[in-house]
Amino acid sequence: MNEEEQVLIHCLYFTANRFARNMTKLAESTFDFGDLAPSYLYMIMTVKFHPGITQKELCHKLSIAPSTSTRFIDKLEKQKLVVRKSSGKETFISLTEDGEKVYTQFRISLKELFEEYSAVLGKESSMELSKMLHEASNKLERDK
Repeated sequence: MNEEEQVLIHCLYFTANRFARNMTKLAESTFDFGDLAPSYLYMIMTVKFHPGITQKELCHKLSIAPSTSTRFIDKLEKQKLVVRKSSGKETFISLTEDGEKVYTQFRISLKELFEEYSAVLGKESSMELSKMLHEASNKLERDK
């Protein structure tokens, strides 16, 4: 192994981004939701699990900036997948009937995605890698 390969292999930043790009390609080919990128689908899922979630809570759960959440919610609202209700300074987000349908389809696609990458990585390795990445992300976020 040459020096360049050693540097790249041992650089978590490079390796994680390379992995993320590969997973994004796989997810985009598995999820067929028109112009909704996978990020929007995870927002729909989070709203499904937490009906009436505040925008602030949604940002926290998805680790996204308020400006990003506003853009996402605007698009989902325009497509009639979520509704916003304001009360004072807080905004509450819930799924519409169409949003519920997209959520159901997304859960099926998530299973397909898991089967696809597990066929390559192995089921146990896939579950362990996901758990490790989740825990590492939590630690890095707490350290900020």
